[in-house]
Amino acid sequence: MNNLFGVLGHSKAEFVLRCEGHTRHFSLTQWTTKQFSWKAKKHSSPFTTNMATIQSTPTNISFSNYLQSLSRTPHKLRKRMLATWTPDQELNQVRLRSGADMIRKLKWYDLLALGLGGMLGVGVFVTTGPVALKISGPSVFISYIIAGISALLSSLCYTEFSVQIPVAGGAFSYLRVTFGEFVGYFAGANILMEYVLSNAAVARSFTEYLCHAVGENPISWRVEVDGLVEGYNKLDFPAVALILLLTLCLCHSTKESSILNLIMTVFHLIFFGFIIIAGFYKGSTKNLVEPGGLAPFGVKGVLDGAAIVYFSYIGYDSVSTMAEEIQNPAKSLPVGIVGSVLVVTGLYCLMALALCVLVPFNMIDKDASFSVAFERISWKWASNVVGAGASLGIVASLLVAMLGQARYLCVIGRARLVPSWLAKVNSSTGTPLNATLFLGLCTASIALFTELSIILEIISISTLLVFYLVANALIYRRYVIISHNPPSQTLLFLFLLSSSAIGFSMSWKLEEQWWALPVFGGFMIATTAFFQYMVPSICQPNEEWSVPFMPWPAVTSIFLNVFLMTTLKTLSFQRFGIWACLITLFYVLYGVHSTFRAEEMEVDVGESSRPSIQQSKLDILVL
Repeated sequence: MNNLFGVLGHSKAEFVLRCEGHTRHFSLTQWTTKQFSWKAKKHSSPFTTNMATIQSTPTNISFSNYLQSLSRTPHKLRKRMLATWTPDQELNQVRLRSGADMIRKLKWYDLLALGLGGMLGVGVFVTTGPVALKISGPSVFISYIIAGISALLSSLCYTEFSVQIPVAGGAFSYLRVTFGEFVGYFAGANILMEYVLSNAAVARSFTEYLCHAVGENPISWRVEVDGLVEGYNKLDFPAVALILLLTLCLCHSTKESSILNLIMTVFHLIFFGFIIIAGFYKGSTKNLVEPGGLAPFGVKGVLDGAAIVYFSYIGYDSVSTMAEEIQNPAKSLPVGIVGSVLVVTGLYCLMALALCVLVPFNMIDKDASFSVAFERISWKWASNVVGAGASLGIVASLLVAMLGQARYLCVIGRARLVPSWLAKVNSSTGTPLNATLFLGLCTASIALFTELSIILEIISISTLLVFYLVANALIYRRYVIISHNPPSQTLLFLFLLSSSAIGFSMSWKLEEQWWALPVFGGFMIATTAFFQYMVPSICQPNEEWSVPFMPWPAVTSIFLNVFLMTTLKTLSFQRFGIWACLITLFYVLYGVHSTFRAEEMEVDVGESSRPSIQQSKLDILVL
């Protein structure tokens, strides 16, 4: 439009504007490029209604109006909780709410590097030590395999969604177009919590490894404050400084941040190779079976460990949030998401094995496990190298995770579930500036106070829940929305599947009634086979990528996510329950009213004109 103004100058021009078959003559009085007025020669038309609905809904409301709005909460919940958007609306109408578009500069190798950078360093350097020491023993590498299989199946579900709905909202957008606004919001809020807490945890681990790199004691780099609760009383200023520095970097440019991550990831892979080779060269296989055998805590310990090390795979889903910045999403996203999970799973297993052959599992340090392991075999120099390399890997994983979290919040802001200023994309940098700054400050605040052990388990339960929901959504979308089957069949199948998965998992957890395991397991297999036989699945002819052998991969993902969730401690569920109540309360008090005002009021203006907003193309002819 600015180009049009440049042609017209300070003049009065008349032109024809055509919208979805409706033609109207308009006069344009243009005084400056920021002040102009539209004057229609004919007033009552679909287009003039559309122009009104495009305008942003007023956000300044008085307290009395808010109280009056609260009285209508039940009505608004009925209208909005299950309200869905189409993929076209997500790609066009909703995306316009950010103002400027994100810049498409990323290619497949950028995505692969982002996936690797986001995952490498988080799991191995943060969770391997504690899990090997207290939960799984030397069999921690098997825990990584189980968690990796679950992550791979979840990544397949993410990939199909991201190819078909290439927007920056990730799981939030996928669930909103499938199950409605509240489920999408609930998942999006949990994703944000997962990102913020995991980034805070990783930043505190950065201080541990950096101290080992320079030969210092981590305690000397933290400030202990008397009077604060135990676990929140050691202030970590290096972690805060790192988060703020990366936040400023991400505000500048996505492409430059991606190049920085690519460089760090290459060095990190070389560093991983050094640890694996050195570990197998200096280690002994006796350490895998002494003391206590390969699995000193039993099969239960292996599976419990898998639930904790699932934290290691946080990061691949951030690749899907780059969808609006990729030059060719349909080809690049599968390589970036699935490829990074496969590579990382192999590296995790080798790294965990290298650690366990270096030293007996009961001598592994819970904080800086790899650095201390090399110290104990008298390779002090290697300990310093490991500290430096781990610090670099943690910086790369933080960079990618903080990149993804801002895009999640940006898209949630587009939906008006949080204040709309968080959705704004800076026109010069093409980045969600407000969301990046806001989440950077939140992450820094948590990293300043909170100990790693408090954070880990609540992260895992949120991650597993979101991946569980995405797998359910893929089955529903494939068999109901695309194949046009009655929803009751698929919903009944999903209910029976989840119920039997819970039954199997609880029987395992309580270690009672072992006969129930084959009953529930057999029921899941039989139900899935019956559903596949009875309910047809139709693939769209224009699909460029889809999950093969459906519904089995998604079903297996659902089962594994439920199973791993039930292995977590009760305290994790209690903390998660508090968080779930808080975000639900926020939705009831703010989110539903904001989206109702933004979406439903447009329908009141002219429901019949709304479809023309979504896909209309305007032809402007200057007369």
